[in-house]
Amino acid sequence: MKIDPVAIDAAVTKEALLVSLADGRELATPIDWFPRLLGATRAERENWHLTGRGEAIHWPDLGEDIEIASLLRTS
Repeated sequence: MKIDPVAIDAAVTKEALLVSLADGRELATPIDWFPRLLGATRAERENWHLTGRGEAIHWPDLGEDIEIASLLRTS
């Protein structure tokens, strides 16, 4: 049985999208890969929430959704 990766926390810095997973892994993906996050204000970057059980991160101010599984495929 395959278990999908689940995020428990996230942060956006000037350089990267940082995601902590429930299984203890931590992902760091270059912010350049996400133009909406790259051009966002600090407040917009900090206004996010997990969707589902943590399968994705949503930024309502930016209309941005990033699936955790897709981060793992590209990281």
